[in-house]
Amino acid sequence: MTRPVPLDQDTPDIVLGVDTHKDVHVAAVVTAGGVFVESRSFPTTADGYNQLLDWARTLGQLSRAGVECTGSYGAALSRFLRCQGVTVFEVNQPDKATRRRRGKSDTIDAEAAARAVITGRATATAKAGDGPVEMLRLFKMAKASATKSRAQAINQLKAVLVAADPQLRESLAGLSNPKLIHASAELDNSAPGTGGAAAHPLKLLARRIQHLTEEIEDLTTRSEKSSRSTTRSFSRATASVPTPPRRS
Repeated sequence: MTRPVPLDQDTPDIVLGVDTHKDVHVAAVVTAGGVFVESRSFPTTADGYNQLLDWARTLGQLSRAGVECTGSYGAALSRFLRCQGVTVFEVNQPDKATRRRRGKSDTIDAEAAARAVITGRATATAKAGDGPVEMLRLFKMAKASATKSRAQAINQLKAVLVAADPQLRESLAGLSNPKLIHASAELDNSAPGTGGAAAHPLKLLARRIQHLTEEIEDLTTRSEKSSRSTTRSFSRATASVPTPPRRS
């Protein structure tokens, strides 16, 4: 790691680099001229973000930042910095060969993130992560998880039913999935013996499926609403672009 140097009297232009993690972010400040200034760690909390920004601004004029993992661990920090007027650039993690050559250190990675912005290696600004596109992504992610869990629960319900006593199994035979789930959710699980033992998990699984179905329907509605909002935003953006004159 480059050793920190004292700053000049004039406030320098600085670039912030951040190596992001789940619980702690490691930040480094480098001057626009490439001189390493200082590095420090901050918790991934609202107070931690404020502390990080206040610390960086005591070291110089901050207008740019390079942040790793802006779509995951660094997403919330990127949004915070953008709201504070800092342009955030997405920085890819160093490849394995580079890490082997220079060693692995969070401080080194944070400094490298700042230098990637200074040298122009990092040119892509981080996604805003606060508009309808991000909302749609989150809804789809949650819906996919709920859909997978529901399919697993349906398969488990049918597996329990296959091994159930004939009387219980025959009472639910030939039903479509919706009717089977509804009937299973209303089963009497107070009977003694294996009949009651099978009815209990069937009832729990059926109610879990019903709850997941409600989640999926809710997320579908929210996704469609977000998708329409995204389409309207795109239409307004394209409508504002002037049409070039036709060539005669």
